[in-house]
Amino acid sequence: MSAPRMIVVGAGRVGTALAARGGGAIALIDRQGDWQLLKGAPGTPILLAVRNDDLPVVLERVPADRRADLVFVQNGMLRPWLARAGFDEAHPITRGLLFFAVPRRGADLEPGGDSPFHGPRAAAVVEVLAAIDVPASEVDAAQFAAVELEKLIWNSAFGLCCEAFSCDVGTVVREHADTLRELVAELSAVGASALAVTLALEPLMQRLCAYSLSIADYRGAVKEWPWRNGWFVTEARARSLATPIHDALLARTGH
Repeated sequence: MSAPRMIVVGAGRVGTALAARGGGAIALIDRQGDWQLLKGAPGTPILLAVRNDDLPVVLERVPADRRADLVFVQNGMLRPWLARAGFDEAHPITRGLLFFAVPRRGADLEPGGDSPFHGPRAAAVVEVLAAIDVPASEVDAAQFAAVELEKLIWNSAFGLCCEAFSCDVGTVVREHADTLRELVAELSAVGASALAVTLALEPLMQRLCAYSLSIADYRGAVKEWPWRNGWFVTEARARSLATPIHDALLARTGH
């Protein structure tokens, strides 16, 4: 039996769907076992398909010589945690953002746009995903940061608006456009200062709204506070940036 071309840690919706498509090319590690797969020779990508809050526990189980093989695909702002975990320019890892949906555990994945990857194992991951008909591309650091910030803004802005106005993302676009625009402008300014990434507001709004209207019935919420809205709060305070709309909506929703 040939060695897997990628290892996925986490048998939730994403991990299970990738392993099912990949057959023997993608090995799956769940909570119960198969951790011995990580004791193999370095070089094979290890994609971590686990929740953000589970990352510290998973990292403890990764042998030191396999840390460079790690591929983080979590939503939210991971950079502060990655720095605390010892990952930096001298100890790089691979980051990715997944642009496909898995409606429930056991279902096949539904590809969307290209999933971008950046880092030492990016090319290998893209090759594996291409082989199972999942669009993906290798990007440079600046390109990844721009997509990272845009996805973070979407999750944080629409989650908060859905909760504040008790509605789905389509209604946010159609009935709360002015508030949404002000909120996105605030979050974009914080992100630009923190990441040295500038996203032009009008094209950004068009992309965010177009995507939201394509899943108009989806109803978001404020989730994973330290990784999403909480990061914007912390960075805004640290940089003395005013975010009155964000603050008001957070107060309105009890956050």
